[in-house]
Amino acid sequence: MKVLLSAFACQPGQGSEPGVGWNVAVEMAQFHQVWVLTRANNRPIIEAELAQYPIQQLNIIYIDLLNFSQLWQPGKVGKFARFYYYLWQIQAYFVARQLHQEINFDLVHHVTYVQYSSPSFLSLLPIPFLWGSVGGGESAPKPFWSGFSRRGRIFETVRDLIRSWSERGVWVRQTAKRSAIALATTSETAQRLKLLGCQQIQVFGIVGLSASDINTLAQLPAPPSQPFRFISMGRLLHWKGFHLGLQAFAKLNLPQTEYWIVGSGPEESRLKMLAEDLGISQQVHFWGALSRPETLSKLGETHVLVHPSLHDSGGWVCLEAMAAKRPILCLDLGGPKDIITQETGIKITDHSPQQAVQELAVAMQNLVEDRQLYNRLGESAQIRVKQVYNWTVKGKQLNRFYQTITQSETVILSQD
Repeated sequence: MKVLLSAFACQPGQGSEPGVGWNVAVEMAQFHQVWVLTRANNRPIIEAELAQYPIQQLNIIYIDLLNFSQLWQPGKVGKFARFYYYLWQIQAYFVARQLHQEINFDLVHHVTYVQYSSPSFLSLLPIPFLWGSVGGGESAPKPFWSGFSRRGRIFETVRDLIRSWSERGVWVRQTAKRSAIALATTSETAQRLKLLGCQQIQVFGIVGLSASDINTLAQLPAPPSQPFRFISMGRLLHWKGFHLGLQAFAKLNLPQTEYWIVGSGPEESRLKMLAEDLGISQQVHFWGALSRPETLSKLGETHVLVHPSLHDSGGWVCLEAMAAKRPILCLDLGGPKDIITQETGIKITDHSPQQAVQELAVAMQNLVEDRQLYNRLGESAQIRVKQVYNWTVKGKQLNRFYQTITQSETVILSQD
């Protein structure tokens, strides 16, 4: 087929949304002729990758709004990014409409950004439209708000208001209604898509790792037997739940144990103060923001990933730790809820902060004291990533959605 992808975020060798955009494009080009609409600032890294590893059926179209591309730089623009993305979507529609007249696409697929509360104007094209996977429908349980800073509580309140306002938007609802299939990263987002008017919804987590990443992570060395180290990785944000991990570790109170935190963010000083107050600052190491090789090196020196995120649509860090044969401790929420099974980690229920901290502490102690459990979970985690979260596998699954949409459209046309 001739397939058009909208991938605002799209870069090879990256995780998160840029990695999703790129890997979906690469995998779909194994089955179809693919055209990708993306930002012009992605050009250098994409062209360098394609010069080294050409992909015959992949065509990249770069779009930017006059000189606005210089204003949108990650970490520098903040609120302007959302507005810029909205304008970019409008321009992408007009570019796509002209391309469709020339190429006659069979299918259009919105890939990134993955926010369910933002419209995709490509849904207006007169061809079948696949939306997602989209996320962002997850919310931090209200009992856990008490553990947030004032800034964190304001963030959650504003986030809820923005989502509620966006869900009422004409273009968001139009996108939902015109979707042949809407893919949701989690069951929470699926519920919101249903309320928006999507007719067919499938829960389909879009996180994955390339074969080379899986191989690299599998080669990380086994950590030393002592001290037994827990690690959390990611931006230090209130909703990442790292404060819950620290509180649980303090309850653990076992010798020869450490807790490493890799990342930086607005919660850093608060977390350091919490470690002081809990009397565990000598066992807790804040490494700050590290490069990917440095981060993987730290992962190789630790035993268990603690990821108590309160509203996470994805869970790339979980996949990376699993590929490295590390068990996962997480809350039974969001993306990690689907990624982690009882064979690959321990999921903690989310009734209250006190209960979650207590269960996290018990799980930590079990993994420290039961090395058979630790080894079994780690080995199963590595197998699950290879079998389920390999991008090659994800690509085949995604292509089945393509086939379902186009076959359904053929039936409708023949009936007409």
